[in-house]
Amino acid sequence: MDDVRFDRQFRTPYSEGYHMMLGTTRVGNVDLHFTSTTVHCTLVLEKELSQEDLAKLIEQIDEDLVLSADMPRDDFLVSVYQGKELGFFNDSFRADQEELTLGGPTSDEDDDEFDDSDDDNVSPFH
Repeated sequence: MDDVRFDRQFRTPYSEGYHMMLGTTRVGNVDLHFTSTTVHCTLVLEKELSQEDLAKLIEQIDEDLVLSADMPRDDFLVSVYQGKELGFFNDSFRADQEELTLGGPTSDEDDDEFDDSDDDNVSPFH
């Protein structure tokens, strides 16, 4: 993944967030959190990688993002997840909005776990 680039999305005094891009396609997200001795990384991949490519990507994140942050560290801890974006939400989002669309399946068969037609007061998250 030598051709991946990291586009910064946010920066605070002790954290940074990046979109991982291949050309114009986002292939993952990197969130870095700096403590006094450790850097914690949450890596979310939107495509499958081999163990070898994953190891190379973690090395690239360490070299390109962590070491360049010029923060002292004794360890670099990385949690890796694979998934897809289901949506983007902000303060104006309300659970009762009918126009909410998620990035997932559009057929009714695949959407059964979120079907609340039997009881409007039931949430799949309780």
